[in-house]
Amino acid sequence: MTNDELFPLKTEQPETADLKSVLLSYARYWYLFLIAVALCLGAAFIYLRYYTVSVYSVYSTLLIKDEKTGQNLSNADVLNDLSTFKATRNIDNEIQVLRSKSLMTRVVTELGLFTKYSIEGKVRDTEIYGNELPIKVILGKLEPTAGGVNFTVRPKSVDTFELDDYSGHMYSYHFGEQIQKPYGTFSIIAGGANKWLGTKIIVQFQDINQVANYYNSAIGIAPVNTRASVLNLTLTDPIAGKAKDVLNKLMDVYNREAIEEKNLTTANTLKFLDDRLEKLAYGLSGTEKVVEKFKSANQLTDITTQASNYTSQANSYDKQLSEWAIQIDVLESIEGYLEKNAGNYSAVPSTLGIKDETLLALIGKFNELQQERKRMLRTTEPSNPIVQNINEQLASLRISILENLRNIKKGLQITSNSLKASSGQFQSKIKKVPGMERELLEINRQKSIKQNIYSYLLQKREEAALSLAATTAIARVIDPATGGDYPISANSRTIYLMALLLGLAIPFGGIYTNNLLDNKVQSQQDVSAMTPTPILGEISHNNSNESVVVTNGNRSPIAEMFRLIRTNLHFAAVGRKKTVFLITSSMSGEGKTFFSINLGASLAITDKRTLLLDLDLRNPKVAQRLALPAGPGITDYLVSSDILISDIIRESEQVPNLFIISSGPIPPNPAELLLSSKFAQLIEELKENFDYIIMDTPPVGQVADAFTFSAFADISIYLVRYNMTIKSQLKIIRNIYKSKSLIAPMIVLNDAKQSNGNNYGFGYGYGYPVKEKMKKKATG
Repeated sequence: MTNDELFPLKTEQPETADLKSVLLSYARYWYLFLIAVALCLGAAFIYLRYYTVSVYSVYSTLLIKDEKTGQNLSNADVLNDLSTFKATRNIDNEIQVLRSKSLMTRVVTELGLFTKYSIEGKVRDTEIYGNELPIKVILGKLEPTAGGVNFTVRPKSVDTFELDDYSGHMYSYHFGEQIQKPYGTFSIIAGGANKWLGTKIIVQFQDINQVANYYNSAIGIAPVNTRASVLNLTLTDPIAGKAKDVLNKLMDVYNREAIEEKNLTTANTLKFLDDRLEKLAYGLSGTEKVVEKFKSANQLTDITTQASNYTSQANSYDKQLSEWAIQIDVLESIEGYLEKNAGNYSAVPSTLGIKDETLLALIGKFNELQQERKRMLRTTEPSNPIVQNINEQLASLRISILENLRNIKKGLQITSNSLKASSGQFQSKIKKVPGMERELLEINRQKSIKQNIYSYLLQKREEAALSLAATTAIARVIDPATGGDYPISANSRTIYLMALLLGLAIPFGGIYTNNLLDNKVQSQQDVSAMTPTPILGEISHNNSNESVVVTNGNRSPIAEMFRLIRTNLHFAAVGRKKTVFLITSSMSGEGKTFFSINLGASLAITDKRTLLLDLDLRNPKVAQRLALPAGPGITDYLVSSDILISDIIRESEQVPNLFIISSGPIPPNPAELLLSSKFAQLIEELKENFDYIIMDTPPVGQVADAFTFSAFADISIYLVRYNMTIKSQLKIIRNIYKSKSLIAPMIVLNDAKQSNGNNYGFGYGYGYPVKEKMKKKATG
C-alpha cells in the first residue's frame, strides 16, 4: 500500500492554496480590524464635525440680448435711422463686465456682505447668514481702517446685549442704540435674539475690496456653447443662501448699470435737441411776425398767380437750397457743440440726417471711445496710460470731425451758391412780378426753412423720449440662482468610506508586513503552503508542567487531542497487528519527547502493550521527563553482551502498559552504534512482545539518525511547533515526502494557541476528515 493510499487526506499544493485559508489567517486578528475601523470612523466623524466646512454650488443662466437682432424696443422701426441707439454686444466683453471689480463691489455693498456673523463654537466658529441672523448691524459710518475689526455680541435679554471688542472691557447696550467706536458708528437691532440668549455672536467687518475679490475669484462664468449668447453662472460658498443672493444681485446690478449707461446717452441727446428746438422756436416766431407785419402793411390777402410758370422752376431751386441750408445749419450746430464742449468728455449728438459716411464713421468712433473711457474710469484712475491714450485719440478725432465738418459745409456752400446763381437767371424773368410779392416769397422761404428744421428736430426729440421711456434690460434671467441642496466638497459618504477602507487596510498591511518579517510557523496555512505532506492532527499548548497529560479519566482539551491523533493512527494502520512509529522533527525543542510520551500513554490506556524507545542518544530526555531512576539503556545493551533485553525495559509507574527503554550513557559514536545488527535484532524481538513501539529519534534537521531507523518504522510522525519551527525548515519534510526518505510521513502541529487560529479549534477537526476517509478506504 502506497503512502498516498494510506493517507488520502492531503493539503492543497502551494500554487492552488484555498483563498479561504488565507482569509482565515487574517480573520484571527478580527479584533485588530474592529479597533482600526472604529478608530478611523471616529477620526472621520471628528474631522467632519470640527475641521471641515461644507461647500455648496449654486448656478443660474443669463441671456445677453443683442439689440441689433430686434430684442429691444429701442429698435422699433420709428427709430431705425437713429444710429446712436444701435448696438451689438460681444459675449466675451459682457463676461468681463460681469467679472469687473466695480460691479462685484456694488453687489457686496448692496448685500452688506462686508459684515460677517458667526456663532462661537467649542472647536470652530459657524458662520450664519440671512434669516438665521439673531442680530443685524446697521452701519452709520464706517472708517476705511475698519476692515478686519471684530467684536463679540452676547444677547442678555430681548432688549439688551453685551459687546466685547477685545479691549479688556465689556459694554452693555440696548438694541437700536447708537454705538460709537474709533472704527465707526453703528447700531445693533435684534432679529430673534431671544432664542440666542447667552450665545456669543462674533461680528466682523471685512474689507469690501477683499470680499469682492474673493467672490470674483469664486464665480464661474462661461457660455453654454460657442454659438449661444446664454451664460452659465456658478458660485461655490459654504452658505448656499449667500451664494444665491450674490448671483441674483450680480445679474440685477448688471442690468441696472447697463440701463443707466444707455439712459445717460439718450438724456444727452434730449438735452441737445431741447436746446436747438428752443432757439428755432424763437427764430420761427420772429419770421412769422415779419410775415404778419409785411402783409398787414401792404394789405396782402392772396398771392397772384402771375408768372407761375417762371416761378415753378425757381421753386425747385429753392427747394434744393432749403435742403442744403438744413444740412449747413445742422453742421454748424454740431460744430458749435464740439467747440463749446471741447474740454468735456461727452458723446456727440446724432448727426441728424447728414449723409456723409466719413463723418458718420468719425462720430461713431468718437462716441465709442467716449463709452470705453467711461467704462475704464470705473475701475482705473484718469491718470492710467490707457485712459490717457483714449484721451489722445478723442482729441485727435475731435480735430478730424471739425475739419470734416468744415469741408462738408464748404462744399455745401459752394453748391448752394451755384444754385443761387442758377436761380438768379429765373429772377430776371419774374421782374414783372410785383416787388411786394417777391419780398414776401423771400420771407416765406426763410420761414419754410426754419419750419422744416423745427419739425425734423421735434420728431427726433419724440423718438429719443420714446427710446428713454422704452429702455429695457440688456439681459434676461432665464434661471435664477438654484442648487446648493447637497455639498460638493467634504462629502461625508466618501470620507466615511475612505475611513472604513483605511481601517481595514492598516491592520491588513500590518499583518501582511508582520507575516513577511516573521519566519516562524504561525498557522496551519503556513504548513499547507510549504508542503503537501498530510497533517495528522494538532496539539494545543500544555498549560501544566506535567510531562504526562494523557491518563485515565483526564478529559482536558490536550488529552482529547492526543486521543484524536490515536484514532487517526488506528485508521492509518488498518490491517497491522504490530506498529512501529518514528517520531522526529526539524530541530531540538519542538516537542518530540513530550509528544512521544503522551502518544505512548494514549495507546497504553487502551490495554495495548506500548514501548517507548529513546533513540536520541546525543540528547536523551525521556528518562528525565518521566523521572526514571538510573539504569541500563540501549547504549548498554548494544555495547555489552551481558545485558539482556529484559534488563533495559522498565514499566512506567504513571501509566499502566507503558514501558520505556532509555538511551543510557551517551556514546562517542551513536550513528555507527545504531547501525549494528544487534539493534535490528532488538527491534524484531520487541515487536514480538509489544503492540506499539514508539521511537523518539533525533531531529532530522540536525543529524541523519532518523533516516537510519526508517527501515524499522511503519509510520513516521514529523513534529512542527508553532512560533518555533522556521518556515524554511518545512522544506525538509517536503523533500522527505517527495523522496519518500521516511515511511508514510505525517505532520503533527504542536503547541497550538488561540492566536494561531484554525478552522476547527485546537485540532479537533483535523482528525474527523481523516477518520471518515479511512473508513471509506477500509470498506472500499
